[in-house]
This record gives sequence, C-alpha cells and structure tokens, in this order.
Amino acid sequence: MSDTPSDPMLGRLIDGRYQVRSRIARGGMATVYLATDLRLERRVAIKIMHGHLADDNTFKSRFVQEARSAARLAHPNVVNVFDQGQDADMAYLVMEYLPGITLRDLIKDYGRLTPEQTMDILVAVLSGLAAAHKAGIVHRDVKPENVLLADDGRIKLGDFGLARAASNNTATGQALLGTIAYLSPELVTRGVADARSDIYALGILTYEMLTGEQPYQGEEPMRIAYQHANDTVPVPSSKVPGIPAIFDQVVAWTTARDPEDRPRDARVLLDYLQSGGAVVGPPEAGAPLAGTPLAADPSTLATTVLTPTALAGTALAASAAPAALAMSNAASTVAASAAGATMVMPGGFDEIADADTQIFGSRPLTGGGSDDGDDSPPNPGAKLTEKAHKRKRRGYWLFALVILLAAVAGGTGWYFGAGPGSQVAVPTTLISSTPEKATAQLKALGLAAKLGTEYSGTIPEGLVASTSPGKGIHVDKGSTVTLNVSQGPQPITIPVLAGLTEDAAKEAITGLKALVGSIDLQFNDTVSAGIVLAAGSEGDGADLSQGGPSFEGKTVNLAVSLGAVPDVAGKSVDDAQAILGEAQLTGESGEEQYSDTVPVGRVISAAPVKEGPVRQGDTFSLTVSRGPEPVEVPDVVGKTWADAKSILENAGLRLDYNAFADTFPALVTVTTVTPGVGESVPRGSTVKVTFSL
Repeated sequence: MSDTPSDPMLGRLIDGRYQVRSRIARGGMATVYLATDLRLERRVAIKIMHGHLADDNTFKSRFVQEARSAARLAHPNVVNVFDQGQDADMAYLVMEYLPGITLRDLIKDYGRLTPEQTMDILVAVLSGLAAAHKAGIVHRDVKPENVLLADDGRIKLGDFGLARAASNNTATGQALLGTIAYLSPELVTRGVADARSDIYALGILTYEMLTGEQPYQGEEPMRIAYQHANDTVPVPSSKVPGIPAIFDQVVAWTTARDPEDRPRDARVLLDYLQSGGAVVGPPEAGAPLAGTPLAADPSTLATTVLTPTALAGTALAASAAPAALAMSNAASTVAASAAGATMVMPGGFDEIADADTQIFGSRPLTGGGSDDGDDSPPNPGAKLTEKAHKRKRRGYWLFALVILLAAVAGGTGWYFGAGPGSQVAVPTTLISSTPEKATAQLKALGLAAKLGTEYSGTIPEGLVASTSPGKGIHVDKGSTVTLNVSQGPQPITIPVLAGLTEDAAKEAITGLKALVGSIDLQFNDTVSAGIVLAAGSEGDGADLSQGGPSFEGKTVNLAVSLGAVPDVAGKSVDDAQAILGEAQLTGESGEEQYSDTVPVGRVISAAPVKEGPVRQGDTFSLTVSRGPEPVEVPDVVGKTWADAKSILENAGLRLDYNAFADTFPALVTVTTVTPGVGESVPRGSTVKVTFSL
C-alpha cells in the first residue's frame, strides 16, 4: 500500500524511540506502520489504535490483552510482541516486522492450494496454536487474514486481539467476537469458546485452502451462523474430487458440531498429522468420522406420524428460522459494521439452532410367524426352494465382485498410466539452486529443462529465481519446465531529487519500484521547508541528489529541509528559548559580550553547539549582551582643544562643549572634563569640556 501524504503519523517519533516510516495496513481497530526502533536499530511493525477508540475502555483493554496474550508465547510460529505502551493519548503495540503476505492473499492468488501447500501451512499454524493452548490461551479469531506468510518462508499466527485465557472462556450474555464464517456452533448458540472452538475454525480454514471457498456462504451473516449451528460441514473432496482422504477426515473431525467429538486441542491434531495417523485420531477408515451422523437401520425404526402441530414445531420452524434471524439481525447491524466481521448474536439462538431436530422412536420389527397364529410345521419343498434361491444370490455376488475387481484394476492402470498418477509435481527445491542442479533434478523426474531469465531483487544473480509452471504444479512426464535464472535486481535510473518537494520525491522513487527509506529533517537557511536537500542510496551510500543509476527494491534515504532556524537576535533569553522550543530546538545561555547596539540582557546571536546539519532536538548556545564596553575618561586637562577633542572621540566618548573652541582649536586649552579624568563610563557616554585661552 502506498503512503498517504496527509497521514500525520509518517515521520513521527513515538515515545522517543520508534520513528514511523510508512503505513502497512489499516484495520477496524488500529493502523499498522513500518517503523525503526532507534534504540536497537531494527525495523519493527507498530500497531496504533485509532484515535476515536482511545476513550473506549473496552477497546483499550482488548488492545492491551493482545500484547499480554502474545507476549506469553515464545514460538517460531507466533508473531513476536516486543513492546506496548502509550504516547500521550495514543496506545501502541510494537511487533515483529514480517515482510510478506497473508494466507488470504495466497488463496486469492491461487484460487485453491495444493494438498502439499495445505499440509505445510496447517502444520505451522497448528504448532503456533498448540503453544497458545498449552499456555492456556484461546485465540478465538483463527482465519486466513491472521496467518502471515513471510518472504523468507516462515509461517506465523498473529493478531491475538480477541484472545482470552482458557479459564475465562464463558461469554454468556456478552457480544460474540470473531469472524462469522469461522465461528463454532457453541460460540453461535451459547457464546462459549475453548480450545476446541479454535480447532473448528481451523477445520473451516482447511476446507477453504483446499477448495478456494468457505463451506457456508450468504449475504446475511445470521444465515451463515444458522448453518454453522445446524448443518454438517461437507468434506473437501465433495467439492474438489481427488483430494487425499486424510483431509476429509481432518475436516470432518475438526468441524464436528459437538465439541466433545473434536480434538481437545491443537497438540492432539498436530500429533495425529505428524505421526501419519499412528496416534489417537479420528475413527478408523470405514467407520463414521466424528461429527458424521450414523446411518439409521430402517429395520429398527417404526413409522412416526407427525401431526400438523408437530410439523409447525420442527420442520416449519427450522425453515422459518433464517427469516427470523434476518429480522433480529437489523438491531445488531450497527455493532457489526463498527468491527468489520465481528457480529453480535441475538438472544434465543439456542432454540433456533435446535429447531430442525427430530426425535424418532424405535420399535423392533418381529420376524417369522403369521398374523393368523398358524403353528403348522414348515413345508420341506419350500425349504429346498429357499436354499436354491440363496445359492443363486451367492453367484450374483461373486460375479459382481469379479466385475468390481476388474474395474479397480483397470482404473488403477489408467490412473498411473495416463491419468493424474502419471503426473509429477515441479519440485519446490529448484528455487535458489544453480541451473545445473535444477536441470539434474528435473531430469531425474522425467522432465526436460529450458533456461530463461528474469530480474529478481531477492534471488542472487545466477541462481534459479522462478519456474514455469510454478513450483508444486503437477505436469505430465516429459514436459518442459522453464528455469528462469536471476539477472539480479532490475536496473533503474533515479531522477534528480534535490529541489523536489518531499511528496514529489517519494512518488518518483516508488514509481520506479524503489523504496523510500529514512527521512532526515534538517534546518537550512537557504532552502524552503519541505524541499529535498539531498538523497542517498542505503547500504552503499551513493549520492542520488542529482540522480543516478540504482536498482528496483533499493532503498533511497532523503534529507528534507525544515526551513531556516528562527532568528532570536535582540530577544530576551526567555523569549529566545520559547521561540526555539516551538521549532523543537533547545536554547541555553552562553557567554556574555559587550555590545554597543544590543541592550543589556538581550540575545546578540544563537549558534548550534555541535557541528554539522541542524536537526530537531539540537541545542543552541545564546550569546547575551552586557551592554556597551566601559572606558576611562582620558586626561586631557591642559591640552589644546584640537588634541583633546581627538583623544576623547577616539576613546568612544561624545563631547559637550562651547562651539567657540572650534574657532581657535590650537589656542584654546582644556580646563576641566566632567565626569572627571580616570572615571569609568560606558562607551558612547557624553563628557562636558570647559576651556580657557
């Protein structure tokens, strides 16, 4: 996302430590920025609560709860939280910065994921979730937006904003928080959440990764909630044939409507997946999975007659429930819109969720005997006829079995000969390998290699940057895979940046797919505020003020003018310090000097204490006037007026005398001076002179 020039947070120093660089994302409760930790010299992500929520104690406590919940976890699959605090009226949270995308972005790009990709992400998320469950934390908001995929391949679970301690999981009477598409039945109906609620959301997430869509969809959120409470989540293979059976088992097991039928926490499911089913897991193959209703035996069910009254209480009530929910939803729309996907569920949902439940009575059916009570012995001919029929039925079964085995053998031959079984997946290990090694890998799999080129800012020059088809894609044996070899970053030419406005310089940099780095704000007496003074390339220090060659992805740092330092000459010391303080500068009283032009106690000049560019926070030394320098009245008594006048004026004194003396300056002699000879007076003072002939 590009920076918003009007965003007041850009360039701001938070808590005297975190320098905000650019905006990453904006959510319903907070905005996330990229910042630099000046103390530890590292990049961090800083999450700042929206100003209009700062006075809401509920949001504040949830914000602090996120920091405390995540800080209790130290796991490679959980986003690290470094710091939390408040700067003035602004609450913030400092987290690990992970450049990359979310799982939601990946699903949008690919449509649906391969089983291998799904398994990798599922194991990583389960590992982080298992650590949270072990620490007694229920996440309560597991969804693709909260699964982060870093550029270096790390997978992490973040956003513990809705997390609660497991001992405080009962939420009866409170608003249900979370995304409606991933809420478990018990959260919808009773407002209760524990570790098994996270497991349910993970099951929905698994279904979405494999199929590219959520199992329940609709324009009305309450309709989706109703389906979660009453319907059984379909297995992924019903949507996308060919998905391995283990994923059907996992989805059915994790999304069972009864929490008792699900894994008790993330560790149980993780152990099951990592052991290949060797540990306790869902029922064995062939047995119904947890959460899958058992098939009823018709022989054990008696006919049930439903009266109109009973129908009105069951089926009709169930069909009318969505409409009732939609009407009750009108009262909660405002609360829902304020928090994005967070919904407030209306009361009485327990009754609606159970509306389609039907209870069937059972009555064993008796066999043998007739209705007329005939106790006569069985007919021997009838027994022989019955045995012949049995042998005939057995022959049909054997014939059907042979046909079935032949079909299985033929299908297996087709699958591995010409069907999907004949395909191979493009290896994921080709990226970052040499072209020679990648070609050898493809040859071993029966694939051909062709070399191509592309620019890459992440893969070193000479190594494979990407493949076509992409990694993990299944292709027929004998197909050709193009290995795109990295040519290094794409060369670009940076234009002249010095003299541009800060916004124009940023636009020029990002328009060439380079990155804007630090913004160094400096005072300058000749360049107006907001104008770029200089630009440099991060890392190699190349001067780009007048433009020059660079590469895509390269970071360019800017020095921007703050305008001239305020002029404080002639001001009192207090006024000068106040004026400098408004410019975020500090004024300190320095030496005192005599001045014939600046009154006593006023500032003569201000100079920076340290050399180099002047930045906000720097200190200035103030030179203060002591007034005019004092001089002694020279001894001119007895001298001619011509000599006396020259001596007194050279001493910086003004004269008060009879103008008659100027007529005969060489004949007139000085008699007295007032003030007297040798007295100290300020330079520029007036001395009265008397004469005699």
